[in-house]
Amino acid sequence: MSKKNIIPIFVPHLGCPNDCVFCNQKKIASASTNVDETFLIERIEEYLSYFKDKSDVEIAFYGGSFTAIELSVQNSLLKIAKKYKDRGIVKSIRLSTRPDCIDEKILNNLKNFCVDTIELGVQSLDENVLKFSNRGHNSKCVYESSKLIKDSGFKLGLQQMIGLPGDNKELSYYTACEFKKIGPEFVRIYPTLVIAGTKMAKDYESGKYIPLSLEDTIHICKELLKFYILNDIDVIRIGLQPTDNIRLGADVVAGPFHPSIRQLVSEELLYDFFVEYFKNIDTKDKVMTVYCSNKNISNIAGQKKSNKNKINEELDLRDIKLKFKNLSDYEFIISLDGKEIRTDIREHIKTEIKCT
Repeated sequence: MSKKNIIPIFVPHLGCPNDCVFCNQKKIASASTNVDETFLIERIEEYLSYFKDKSDVEIAFYGGSFTAIELSVQNSLLKIAKKYKDRGIVKSIRLSTRPDCIDEKILNNLKNFCVDTIELGVQSLDENVLKFSNRGHNSKCVYESSKLIKDSGFKLGLQQMIGLPGDNKELSYYTACEFKKIGPEFVRIYPTLVIAGTKMAKDYESGKYIPLSLEDTIHICKELLKFYILNDIDVIRIGLQPTDNIRLGADVVAGPFHPSIRQLVSEELLYDFFVEYFKNIDTKDKVMTVYCSNKNISNIAGQKKSNKNKINEELDLRDIKLKFKNLSDYEFIISLDGKEIRTDIREHIKTEIKCT
């Protein structure tokens, strides 16, 4: 299967009807200028020159609220994207927007330009969290806009933030349960970071807002990841993409930032799996060989082999040998005591998230 190559187009703060307490889109997008047709064409051509495999290329409009941009600007950008799609150079078009910036008229216009995927920045489905974050909409419009998007034939993605003002572990789990009811094709999980120049930064400095610790963030994200895996919802990202600005000491004032947070979460998930799976099996002083995907070789090993060492210690193994095999990220072949076990973690992982 070919890798999807993304051409990211950031439209910082264009069209966004209000300022959420956590958001400084110009900082997040590392840009302060508007996107015009010339910029878009140059950006597309630049990225196309990087891609060796051009069989699955997607133009993705990120940042701001795309469908709240002035219609003529939307159309000028989408017209260019559609030309690349019509010529077979680009396979798909994606955009992100707010739940309260979707209606039938907007969706019909997006259909005319062959948009494939719409992501909604939901963040939370708890009314108080939405209010404290100054989202400017309620949860009802999330359900309504999601239904409209799906009924209109678009792929739906939902974005969730954890650690917002008023949020806690249980409310993050509640949002995940509601996402399951909505039925997106994929989600993104963003731990809340305190970004310079935001209302949240002022609240943090005054002691009114306390961000999640990295430890708590990893635990919550791990449970969310397990929950979404078990419900066949793809988690395509955990955490903001690190940039020159998005790092501690730059525009990130505080919060659970880590450049490899997805890997830390996956390491913990796989640690739980191995410990639980082998808890009643004699592994003392034995050598275990694990065949898996390259991604899972990295996740089992962990940074500086920390996860591998932790699993070795917990199971009292002499060693774990990690070998590549062309398997999905859910499949493992484990050799122990001359016996070969083929397993799929989806059949064994458990989550503390319980939906009512």
